[in-house]
Amino acid sequence: MPRRLGRRTSRASAHAVRVTSYRAAAPPSRAATPASGSPLDRAAILKQAKTPRRASLLKTPTSLPATVTEDRLAITLPVPPSVNHQYATVNGRRLLSSAGRAYKTCVSEQVWLALAQSPSRGELLRRLHSSPLALSIRFFFTSALRRDVDGGLKIAQDALCEGLNLNDNRIVETHLFKDLDTANPRIEVSLSAAAQPHFPR
Repeated sequence: MPRRLGRRTSRASAHAVRVTSYRAAAPPSRAATPASGSPLDRAAILKQAKTPRRASLLKTPTSLPATVTEDRLAITLPVPPSVNHQYATVNGRRLLSSAGRAYKTCVSEQVWLALAQSPSRGELLRRLHSSPLALSIRFFFTSALRRDVDGGLKIAQDALCEGLNLNDNRIVETHLFKDLDTANPRIEVSLSAAAQPHFPR
């Protein structure tokens, strides 16, 4: 006669611990390298853009105004966090803060969403990866006195170049403007190919 097995309850199961893992949202997938000019994975990018992500911390809509031509990317982005909130000190090391990381993720997603919806993306990326670059940023702050443009330049430039897989040392022109908009703070960014600079030998 087969022996009946009783139910066993281990001590560990009586004190089960639920472990939850948090992971930062991955940037939108790129189906092809930017220099190749091949079509991007538009469906994947749009799908990721519609899912909840860290950019919601910035109160950013799913899609922001953008214009993509064969020689210029113009896009509206959130105002970067202030310098005091861009970095945190951990064990004596100065690291990008959670607000800074969220901002870079947001910029990357917005840039690739704009590219995915433009037929000019291939030629634009080819030019951006083979030419000197000109960057223009117009800051719209809620107060003209509380922020300066220098504090937002570096992280905005880094976020844009990292999102496009560009080296920011190829930017040879930078134009900064400061405006006031209490109802709609934002930055309007333009990145384009610049004339070849002349460096004396």
